[in-house]
Amino acid sequence: MCTNFTPTRRAQWVKDTLGVDLPSGFSDETFPGYLAPLVVKSHQSARVACGLARFGLIPAWAKDDKISRHTYNARSETAAEKPSYRAAWRQRQFGLVLVDNFYEPSYESGRAVRWKIERASGDPFGIACLWDRWTDPASGQRVVSFSMLTVNADDHPVMKQFHKPGDEKRTPVIIAPELHDAWLSADTAQALELMTWAHMPDLSAMSAPLR
Repeated sequence: MCTNFTPTRRAQWVKDTLGVDLPSGFSDETFPGYLAPLVVKSHQSARVACGLARFGLIPAWAKDDKISRHTYNARSETAAEKPSYRAAWRQRQFGLVLVDNFYEPSYESGRAVRWKIERASGDPFGIACLWDRWTDPASGQRVVSFSMLTVNADDHPVMKQFHKPGDEKRTPVIIAPELHDAWLSADTAQALELMTWAHMPDLSAMSAPLR
């Protein structure tokens, strides 16, 4: 599962690629509970917007935010049925979290070693997400949050090397730039077709010591 990534700060790339301005106010690295830039599209007005959202989806029905400790990754195969994600799925609340890279553990040495995964080109990229709105009953604060969608990566040339031996290999769904609008505008059937690593741009990986 992906628990850590670097949100992009390349504002010009965001503007040129998605036509939106990159917000400020987020950390250099994101972990569950942190804010990161998320791009969404209104199905009514077709307006595309980018704002800060919390990593770890909080469904609208949640009594508190504790559930977000377990909802930062959503399996694409079951997102339509799982209680935490099914409302967002049915309402087609598809987003893109904009990153420069993400991190996964490699166990080739016998212990967990942090590796950085990025596009082979070095360009930023968008990871497919589900998002939702939640109102904190204690404070009345409105919170937008998201979960990365993942797919099986047992045969992916790069991503199959990560996670513990014997565990299923998974990868976040990276949406190629030419498919950004298709993802943000997708119905649920189209979304299922896009959630495959066959459409993903080429990736590269290198060991990355903890900061």
